[in-house]
Amino acid sequence: MASTSSGDQHSPTAPTSGSGDLFDERLYVPWWWWLVAAVIVGLLGYEIQIALRHSALSWIAYLVVAPLVAWLLWSMGRTRIRVSADHELFAHKAHLPVSVIDHVAAVPATAKSAALGRQLDPAAFLVHRAWVKTMVLIVLDDPDDPTPYWLVSTRHPERLITALGLRDAATPDD
Repeated sequence: MASTSSGDQHSPTAPTSGSGDLFDERLYVPWWWWLVAAVIVGLLGYEIQIALRHSALSWIAYLVVAPLVAWLLWSMGRTRIRVSADHELFAHKAHLPVSVIDHVAAVPATAKSAALGRQLDPAAFLVHRAWVKTMVLIVLDDPDDPTPYWLVSTRHPERLITALGLRDAATPDD
């Protein structure tokens, strides 16, 4: 089996980034989510303070809620998409040799809901983050892998396709 894409075929962990990576992107949450999280921490902390009737130790609620909310946002933004110098695509915890890719296409923000909606093949492998507007469709040509394609969120689809050394199938030939 040439690719490790979904289900029990995942590689347990992606290797650490080397300086020779052709593409490396971390799918962080938007910066303003941290502002919203600060407001949520304030509201939840205050609600807990009220529930504890402003006792002497009720301020501890803020010390408990703040790290939990920060951990949640941090964990949501841990996803990495990268192409190694060895021409392997790493999408979160899965990896795929470029040699098993048939073709790729950028999925613009306007077509994202269609790609993830009724047109989605249930056997497809997804690395989707709702806050990232664009994606790349990676169609596989591997008879040993039941996964027909990958859909991977990326803020820079053109750069990812270029790093894979392939041409965007969605653009017309010149």
